[in-house]
Amino acid sequence: MATVTTTAERAAPTGNPWPGVVVLAFAASVAAVQNTAVVPLLPVLQRELNASLAAVSWTLTISLLVSAVATPLLSRFGDMYGKRRVILTALALLIAGSVIAALATTLTWLIVGRVLQGFVAALVPLAIGVVRDVLPRHQLATGIGVLSATMGFGGGGGMLLAGLVDGDYHALFWVTTALSVLVSVLVAFLVRDTGSPRGGRPDLAGAGLMIVWLVALLLGISQGGAWGWTSGPTLGMFAVAVVVAVIWVLVERRVPQPLVQMAMLVHRGTVGATVASMLLGFGFFTSMTGISSFVQGPALRAGVLQVGLYLLPSTVFMLVISLFAGPLMRRFAAASLVGTGSAIAGAAGLWLVFAHAGPADILVATSLMGIGLGVGYAALGTMAVEHVRPEQTAIAAGINALVRIAGGSTAGAVIAAILAALPGEHGYQWVFGVAAAAGATAAAFAFVFGRLNRRLTAAPSH
Repeated sequence: MATVTTTAERAAPTGNPWPGVVVLAFAASVAAVQNTAVVPLLPVLQRELNASLAAVSWTLTISLLVSAVATPLLSRFGDMYGKRRVILTALALLIAGSVIAALATTLTWLIVGRVLQGFVAALVPLAIGVVRDVLPRHQLATGIGVLSATMGFGGGGGMLLAGLVDGDYHALFWVTTALSVLVSVLVAFLVRDTGSPRGGRPDLAGAGLMIVWLVALLLGISQGGAWGWTSGPTLGMFAVAVVVAVIWVLVERRVPQPLVQMAMLVHRGTVGATVASMLLGFGFFTSMTGISSFVQGPALRAGVLQVGLYLLPSTVFMLVISLFAGPLMRRFAAASLVGTGSAIAGAAGLWLVFAHAGPADILVATSLMGIGLGVGYAALGTMAVEHVRPEQTAIAAGINALVRIAGGSTAGAVIAAILAALPGEHGYQWVFGVAAAAGATAAAFAFVFGRLNRRLTAAPSH
């Protein structure tokens, strides 16, 4: 995983660093837009590309899957060649992928475009590394909070954008192209990388093994209903996932510069944030995808624009909360904010389990979801790094981003499996119930480990 230079090793920043921080926050929101913008379009893609829901759901899943691998890999490249340079490379891939997706007339080419778009997820931990390099220590929590909260806002904004283009996926990806070009120019002119590039080798074997076991796992989950949960192909996919995952762990423990530092996954200062991040990512995409699909179904028969309007409260609340990220982080402990936000996001799913008959119910749920995710995301980055040594900041931030994306990547497969087994309203109740459980569990981990870490703050970090 990525590392960052220590204070002694980096050049002293000159001038006002905040324009660069704001640009990186904008870039993080654009990166999040591409992740969620396709969610309300899945039924549209089914019709226009003449494909099944399971097939078109891979336009979401494949991008998240690539993101899960690209996040640690490009973070490592950031250490080797400079974070700003790799951020611009990731944005170039986003532009290329957006153009391909905009021109696509088949599911295959659309998936190719989504693969390239997925690389931009690495921008978030790279941006956190840059922010740590350029901001003074007393402003660091505010900077990370702004980055994290605007990422959540971008996620909600992607859903709204899909509605504003009225379900035209070609138009959607042309807008994404324009936003990507704009943010690339801003990064090129306003962001400076004060850290010194380091040598080293990327862990390509670890990246390849990670792709194999994640793909096998997601195929097993998403196709289990169609293939049969006890069929040879389904059990074979799960067996491959387990075997390759074990090999991957063994490889990562032996290579000198692993893709993922296994010790950091269970580090006492980060494990609470790690689990909370994974569950929040899963809950976010489960709720977003579930709501989008449900309101377009027989119950409410909403169009894509209406889906965006239903989700507008979540976007607005995420934006408002991002503006107050700094004061929140100065007043409350990061773990308390993550726990509170997770609980509120879980309450949104619980509300929909019991109340989903009309527009008012959906708006209440999306409002709760926006408040919860805005608060939780604002503090998640800080919770992930506040109890590790300074030189481990980007490692912890990268792992936190990785597990959040990995959690999100399973959401589409889990939803497809649930709805295949339980079609109709009852199936959606289970979908929202799973999202509620994810939020509650994330809150429990954040509160418990936040309290433990406060007790152990004086102990040396290992």
